[in-house]
Formats: sequence, structure tokens, C-alpha cells
Amino acid sequence: MGMSRRLFSEQLGRPLVDGDLEPLNQVQADFADNFSSVDYALALAAVSQYRRAVQSWWHDGWDLLLTPTLAELALPLGTIGNDPANPMSAIQRAGEFVPFTPPFNMSGQPAVSLPLEWTPEGLPVGVQLVAAYGREDLLFRIASLLEQANPWAGRTPNS
Repeated sequence: MGMSRRLFSEQLGRPLVDGDLEPLNQVQADFADNFSSVDYALALAAVSQYRRAVQSWWHDGWDLLLTPTLAELALPLGTIGNDPANPMSAIQRAGEFVPFTPPFNMSGQPAVSLPLEWTPEGLPVGVQLVAAYGREDLLFRIASLLEQANPWAGRTPNS
């Protein structure tokens, strides 16, 4: 039994049986069982190098980075679903839908998504602002100014 299965079994208080995990989680557990602690340490080191590379961008004089929040407009619920025949399809589709936020989740940089535009149906279209590590104050100030200029608190999709 791999480490992932052992951890899940301990949490459940019984051995795992087929069907205990959703297909995507099962595939990820199987994948993780093929990695050693050395592989894990190397992955952590790579993430640390990535963080330093991303954070160095700010030292070149930039204050904020503006990106879309999503790669496409809001999807109907259920669009990204589990497919037992292709368990990784949901995570692949999610990565295509949300490509702009993970780099900053991983790097630890503060970011905020703001609904600054609206579709004809009244759905929000977000933009993401990213700041240097520890500069949440700048994001809050800019977000506050943008909300004052284009209030969104009372906005709801069209009925």
C-alpha cells in the first residue's frame, strides 16, 4: 500500500476499498505513490526557485501586474465534471479555465480578483491584480479605489 492510501486509510479508520475515492483523487493518489521523498524534496526545491524567479520581477520596478482572472467567461455548473474513463480530464479542463491564478497561489504573492466588467447576461468578468510579496496594502488601496469608481457590491446576474 502506497503512502497516499495509507494516509487515507488512517483518516477513515479502515482500509480503502474500490469506490472510496473519486476517480480524479484515485488517479492522483496512484500518481503520488510512484514518488519518493527525494522526488518530493526536489519538487519543493523547484517551487522555491520558481517563487524567487517570480518575485524578482518586482525588483525590476513594477508595482502591479494586471491579468484576466479566467481564460474564458463563466461556465455553467457541471461543465467541468468527473469522467471515470478519463479521470484527469477535469483537472486539465480546470487548468485551461483558470490559468492565471495558480502561479501566484504557488509563489505566495498577494493577488485579488475584481469584477470590473460584466457580460450582457450580467455575469461578472474578473481581472486579477497581483502585487509584490507582502504588498497586500497596495492591492487593498487599488481595489478600494476601483470599487468606488465602479461599484459592484449590489450587482447580480440578470434574471
